[in-house]
Amino acid sequence: MIEEFNHSQFAHCESGVVSTLLTHYGLPISEPMAFGITSTLSFVFLPIVKLNNMPLIAYRDLPKNIVKNIEKILGVKVFKKQYKDILEANLELTRLVEDEKKLVGLQTSVFYLPYMPENMRFHFNAHNLLVYGKSGKNYKVSDPVFEDVVECSEKDLTTARFAKGVFSPKGFIYYPTYIPTNIDYTFILKKAIRKNAKSMLTPFPFAGVKGMRRLAKSIEKLQNNKDVRYVKNYLTHVVRMQEEIGTGGGGFRFLYAAFLQEAKAYELDKDKLQKASELITEAGDTLRLFALKCVESAKKIEKLNAKEISEILVKASIFEEEAFKILKTI
Repeated sequence: MIEEFNHSQFAHCESGVVSTLLTHYGLPISEPMAFGITSTLSFVFLPIVKLNNMPLIAYRDLPKNIVKNIEKILGVKVFKKQYKDILEANLELTRLVEDEKKLVGLQTSVFYLPYMPENMRFHFNAHNLLVYGKSGKNYKVSDPVFEDVVECSEKDLTTARFAKGVFSPKGFIYYPTYIPTNIDYTFILKKAIRKNAKSMLTPFPFAGVKGMRRLAKSIEKLQNNKDVRYVKNYLTHVVRMQEEIGTGGGGFRFLYAAFLQEAKAYELDKDKLQKASELITEAGDTLRLFALKCVESAKKIEKLNAKEISEILVKASIFEEEAFKILKTI
């Protein structure tokens, strides 16, 4: 077990794990910075792609975006591996944390982690956590969404690492092997911010701010839907995708706003960063209100005001559109 390991609780699992890994291996980096420089903030609404028979809604880029892109952006090297053989995966994990005293990141399924409260367990296969040691048959786990470290049996962790379905982890493991000494953060930040602005202002109607408005129209149509069960499921699905998968829509916006504040320390236009950060924070607050109204309507469907809910989401999209138009000029 690593003797000097500091557990931290984070807003989001993947950015939190990457932040801890890089910091542990000699490159101090905050969670907002890990999230922001990989241009992970996004929005996608794809009705033709189904998740639990509901449309795919995403408030961030695909899982592994941070893990994969942090290499080429910062120049670090990361060992990454998936497995076909479960025994090989377990033996390698044990060797790394016991013999080599390494801190490693894993991709797992939330549903099969026994330390997760039952109301937080659902079939989501892209939850990231850290393993920093092993005691008997139990792994020492630092899960970024928990206040303290936990333990997980080899059996349970194996089940979580090899869960089937969308984003199947296949035992995915990763950790840094090389950390560069000279990093031009000003250049990196400018490029990352412009890239994120481009993705959020894309003309593609199902992504970025246009995608948010497309979802708003979809919600407004629920008012005339006579299938009460479907309407309830749709609204709760929206909330689950926004607030329970990672930090969700609002949380991701607050994370990005914090990133913009941190970016002010470099040679960039501070006024533009400040204004955009304030607008993104407003969007996060608005998305939280949007989620609250969805929950209230799902509980009392007879009081559903789909137009009101739709308008709140459109308001959030306006904040984001204004923010990213500013950031596009950084």
